[in-house]
Amino acid sequence: MNKWIIALTVMLPTLIEIIDTSVVNVSLDHIRGSLSAGIDESTWTITSYLVSNAIIIPMTGWLSRLFGRKRYLIFSISLFTVSSLLCGLSWNLQSLVIFRILQGMGGGALQPISQSVLLETFPPKQHGMAMAIFGVGIMFGPIVGPLLGGWITDNWSWHWIFFINIPIGFVSILMVLFFIVDPPYMKKMKMKIDYWGLAFLAIGLGCLQIVLDKGQTEDWFSSGFITWMAIISVSSLVLFIIIEFFAEHPIVNLKTFKNLSFTTGNLVMFFAFFNLFGSIVLLPIYLQTLMGYNATLAGMVLGPGGIATLIAMPLAGKLITKVNPKALLAFGLIVSGYSTHLMSQFNLLADFNTIIWPRIVLGVGMGFLFIPLTTMTMSSVRKEDMANASGIYNLLRNLGGSFGVAFVTTMIARRAQFHQVRLVEHLTPFDSNYQAATANASHLLQSKGMSAAASQQVGLSAIYGQFLRQASMMSFNDAFYLLSIFLILILPLVFLMKKSKGEAQAEMH
Repeated sequence: MNKWIIALTVMLPTLIEIIDTSVVNVSLDHIRGSLSAGIDESTWTITSYLVSNAIIIPMTGWLSRLFGRKRYLIFSISLFTVSSLLCGLSWNLQSLVIFRILQGMGGGALQPISQSVLLETFPPKQHGMAMAIFGVGIMFGPIVGPLLGGWITDNWSWHWIFFINIPIGFVSILMVLFFIVDPPYMKKMKMKIDYWGLAFLAIGLGCLQIVLDKGQTEDWFSSGFITWMAIISVSSLVLFIIIEFFAEHPIVNLKTFKNLSFTTGNLVMFFAFFNLFGSIVLLPIYLQTLMGYNATLAGMVLGPGGIATLIAMPLAGKLITKVNPKALLAFGLIVSGYSTHLMSQFNLLADFNTIIWPRIVLGVGMGFLFIPLTTMTMSSVRKEDMANASGIYNLLRNLGGSFGVAFVTTMIARRAQFHQVRLVEHLTPFDSNYQAATANASHLLQSKGMSAAASQQVGLSAIYGQFLRQASMMSFNDAFYLLSIFLILILPLVFLMKKSKGEAQAEMH
């Protein structure tokens, strides 16, 4: 079978699933109003999807062996498609949350399966190009999702962000039926089901995703709910790890971590997506809350960075057979770290070009980071273990993004308070700069016809508003700076990784 047809077959449903991860975010207000739900309640439509998605991803290899990969892939696409229809037909928030859980369960397997199929279909020397194809889908989804969701919601209705999946899902099922063939080691096997491992994995990851998604809004461990969720998550995951080491047919084969390149690659990927998702969440918040950008202009800042990634990935895929992949990976890490360092220099007077440039640099860095990292991480894994390894890799990539988002949203809230306390020390009648600012504001407002008493009051309010903006800006600077530091600190891990089989073969020729 033609490898490009197989690539299209597995990437089509995967791209739609990745888009669906972010497409609901921009439609949340419309959904909330339509279903008469509160703000906190409506966010469960996002959390429920992420929780079920996170639980299924690491199980993918085991479920593929239990049912046969092709059969399980068809089931996953079918479940995703049917649940998309049900999401669009939801009559209240409770029904939407239930159907989003089903949608996440259907979509969770698509990323690991598509990655493992691509690595099996393409020969080792072309693994870089295979991962470029996979990477384009992974990076393209978060860019297209918000734009597509906003346009569909504004021009049609929020129901159509789900209905649009139906024809694509139907076509995907037909393509899998005709073009995907299971290798012998991926056909249905008789296995004893590890019920305890299954239960502890589901509880542990489910509670962890809730902690990460709801932590900041619930004030983290000041909330009894978050504290208990964290305790249950840690306890369940520890018990899961213990059980899996002794299980005959483990849900997740943790012995894969004995492979040093695989373990190191997962760690690097975790922090790479920690940086990426943290950055692309911070940027639009900074632009819309502090710089007065609307959603369209904020999207125009994010868009070119995504395009830069789409250009950089195929280039990295070609270079990986000619250049030491460790050098490409180190270059990607340094460029990505430099880009977030540039973002830490933003201020309240930054123009459009100053803001857009670091995002483009980040896009290039991520393109050169993702391809060699994924290739070196996965190419040293046996084909028989590929589905299991791919599930682990995709889980840690997604968790890195979730941890990154939780970190930056907490940082901008906490550090803004810290800077307010520091800056307020200078807002006293004894500070010469403060005296000059209040006098200038009062005179300016009086020249516009305002009374002396009113101008003084309005002037103080304006200064206080500017004070809050400056404190918030400094918190964004702190968050971006720490993101860049984290990425540079993992640079030494690159040297622990080994070249993939494909690169070794290419150098021999």
